[in-house]
Amino acid sequence: MATNGTLNRKLRLGLVGGGRGAFIGRVHATGAIMDNRAELVAGALSSDPVKAKQSAPDFAIPENRAYGSYQELIDTEAGLREDQRVDVICVTTPNHTHFDIAKRAIEAGFDVVCDKPMTFDSPQAVELAKLVDESNRIFGLTHTYTGYPIVRQIREMVLGGEIGEINAIRTCYTQGWLRTRIELEDQKQAAWRTDPSRSGAAGCFGDIGVHAFNLARFTTGIMPESLSCVLRIYESGRQLDDYGTAIIKMENEVLCTLSASQISHGRENDVSIEIDGTQGSIIWVQGDPNRMELRRNGDPLKIYTRDPNAPHMTPWGAAACRLPSGHPEGLIEAFGNIYGSVYDAIVQRAEGQLVDRSNTIYPNVHDGVEGMMFIEQCVASGKEDGAWLPLRYEKARR
Repeated sequence: MATNGTLNRKLRLGLVGGGRGAFIGRVHATGAIMDNRAELVAGALSSDPVKAKQSAPDFAIPENRAYGSYQELIDTEAGLREDQRVDVICVTTPNHTHFDIAKRAIEAGFDVVCDKPMTFDSPQAVELAKLVDESNRIFGLTHTYTGYPIVRQIREMVLGGEIGEINAIRTCYTQGWLRTRIELEDQKQAAWRTDPSRSGAAGCFGDIGVHAFNLARFTTGIMPESLSCVLRIYESGRQLDDYGTAIIKMENEVLCTLSASQISHGRENDVSIEIDGTQGSIIWVQGDPNRMELRRNGDPLKIYTRDPNAPHMTPWGAAACRLPSGHPEGLIEAFGNIYGSVYDAIVQRAEGQLVDRSNTIYPNVHDGVEGMMFIEQCVASGKEDGAWLPLRYEKARR
């Protein structure tokens, strides 16, 4: 059994969400335990108490720790002995519930891993960040793509100056699953994502546009300063955006263009980023996540593949690999890397080390605040026909 430093045991997880008919909860649960550093021991798997308990056997959660609500889970687990209660609460529910679950968990003394976007709106995000900063808790946010070995490799290469000074960033996330109004057909995932009372101020940009923004920020560390955004609703009657484009002015005159779509025929989860520097350009596409391209004028195309034993791999990239080269690693492993980085921070705290909770390899609470500000400023800009609005959060990562 893998151990967790001085803890010398598996961490105990409590899952909120993920019941029958859900999607992301199962992904969290699988990624969280894949390295044998944690075990799922409790859950409140649905807002419907009956469904919550019925779903528990799907995760091998014992009946006495299958709770009917997240309030019951947090209150009951907090009352257990320290050697029995959960260590980490995993929040995998619709957006409008994230804040209350995470806040209650932090206040009860639990660490938290939360799905994105972090909260329903930016005031909630700011309040949650303040609570985390004032506590001794670890807070991770599952911007999944930061967990890929090659994406971590890109960040280390860019920050190390391997492609010179950055000039421009192009990032996009393209899907097609909402080309028609399947939310009217009782499709659970579509229903809440297109509902302003559950999704928040944005639809497409809140769901996937924020991933593209976070990818640009994570890989470059360059701070945004202002943005102009145009959002569209192409399916008549839908309440939230299903397409949009933003231009982001960043520090040092770096220009970032970002697009997101959920109405492009035949597109699945097409995430990509291109970074132009004065000495080279990098291209990464999630459809082929184990490789990236490095281009320099006059030189042959250079392809980096995910290989933990290759000299071209940086320490961050190599550390995120599980398999030898040629064996594909994907989304679940990326989730596992984010959870693993959170676990590392928990172990450091247990060992009495000073834990930096702002400049982390995993997305943290301040990334969550910045993401919410991005979403809301995009919506506000769109309402003013693309007006330029400020976008600067001083506590954001570099």
